[in-house]
Amino acid sequence: MDSKELREKFLSFFESKGHKRIPSASLIPENDPTVLFTTAGMHPLVPFLLGQKHPQGKRLTSCQKCIRTGDIADVGDDTHLTFFEMLGNWSLGDYWKEEAIKWSFEFLTKELNISLEKLAASCFAGDKDAPKDEESAKIWESLGIKKEKIAFLGKEDNWWGPAGKTGPCGPDTEMFYWKLDKPAPKKFDAKDKNWVEIWNDVFMQYVKNEKGDYEEAKQKNVDTGMGLERTLAVLNGKENVFETDLFEPLIKLMPNQLDEKKKKIIADHVRAINALIADGVRPSNKEQGYILRRLIRRIVAYEYLCKENFLEKLIDSEVFNEEKNKFLNTLEKGIAEYNKIKEINAEKAFYLYQSFGLPFDILKELDAKKTKHLKQEDFEKELEKHQELSRTASAGMFKGGLADNSQATTKLHTAAHLMLAGLRKVLGEHVVQKGSNITAERLRFDFSHKEKMTPEQINETESFVNGIIKQDLPISFEEMSLEKAREINAMGVFESKYGDKVKVYTVGKGDHIVSREICGGPHVEHTGILGHFKIQKEESSSSGVRRIKAILE
Repeated sequence: MDSKELREKFLSFFESKGHKRIPSASLIPENDPTVLFTTAGMHPLVPFLLGQKHPQGKRLTSCQKCIRTGDIADVGDDTHLTFFEMLGNWSLGDYWKEEAIKWSFEFLTKELNISLEKLAASCFAGDKDAPKDEESAKIWESLGIKKEKIAFLGKEDNWWGPAGKTGPCGPDTEMFYWKLDKPAPKKFDAKDKNWVEIWNDVFMQYVKNEKGDYEEAKQKNVDTGMGLERTLAVLNGKENVFETDLFEPLIKLMPNQLDEKKKKIIADHVRAINALIADGVRPSNKEQGYILRRLIRRIVAYEYLCKENFLEKLIDSEVFNEEKNKFLNTLEKGIAEYNKIKEINAEKAFYLYQSFGLPFDILKELDAKKTKHLKQEDFEKELEKHQELSRTASAGMFKGGLADNSQATTKLHTAAHLMLAGLRKVLGEHVVQKGSNITAERLRFDFSHKEKMTPEQINETESFVNGIIKQDLPISFEEMSLEKAREINAMGVFESKYGDKVKVYTVGKGDHIVSREICGGPHVEHTGILGHFKIQKEESSSSGVRRIKAILE
């Protein structure tokens, strides 16, 4: 089975169970400050998991592209990836454990033809916060999975969330596949690496509150995730994801002198780089752009040492070529600097990395004698001291945010809409949103504009927003087709993630409409409750993109 077939089989199966297919959202989360990237299918659905009505209904399915940066150092083994696709299906307060588990079982056994003997499951063991998930285990047993093949594990293995400090969370049940040709053991042991986890059904049964207590959720959701690459490898009897049709064509274009690990790293990074550039990320020293730059530099350094130009066959992008040429200029200077140093310790390694972009593994490769005492963990500690982006990209950048759905966050989300309207009035209609990141304390907003704003333009934008606040205009929303939203000139810069129906939020009414945007929400009901709007900082975000940080006083 190839990737296209598996992707289509999954989505069609859930469509047959009443789910609406929704397109993959951008890799850059819209209004979610807890992560730099979309790391799971549930991220774009946070407002709907918290109770808002989704335009496509209560049953959804998608194949979501994801980036996870916590595993960059591990890429090159059999399973770790930076960029991957996550197949998923959701119930937004509709069906519950029985339907979710039965459909998972049906898809695995009927659609993918996996024999019962090759399947096992794990369920939540229970603790002080929530009871043992006997319900899921009984459903598995009713489907033919023997008791010996069901393990009860703790929070570390069988619990999801919340995404931030508060929010939806709950037990999950995971499905495992026996990857060897010889018969599976009668008893399931989750520590046996021949059992590969291929699917996870999360039951958002609880909400963790600000006191740290778990309350029963008003809206109980199901959120599932099946990794496309890993499942594809398992189904085809492959030992690793790089032996599938998603990677093999890339690996075939690489020179033979590269070892297998480097080929895997390059194949992974190439997919991530192409996807990030396609979603509008540009190399920089900050946040998403920093991760992109790091990925580009690593593979360009491999190509440089290989002394053969092969990356042009894998990435056809002006953005990539420009960054590559910039890096090659500093790379040669870095290697000259490297040659002057007698022994490379973690501090020197970081200096060469920060000043010339020389990645750790390249430093080790240039001279084994000179770097014999240099350890990866020491280098990482030095890196974290100066630059915490690698860690924060996975662990979460800020507390709170839309994940907590607080009133303060909601107010700032509404203020962001008013500010965009103000920026378009003051700077011109070329201004569109390029991304935002909102916590309960402040909003950060990226927009297209080539020049630094003048103090007068900043004051004018502030005055516009505060004027709208004083008018206490009503805020309403309407569900409509994407076509109608375009007809009424609703702003929307994330159209690739929309389905047939969208929510359009309008500030004002009748002849006095200030803002009209396609948005998932939430928003306040009238502008008068926002308080006083203040822009704290205006700066460059990346080429042709400016960034504003603002608060409500």
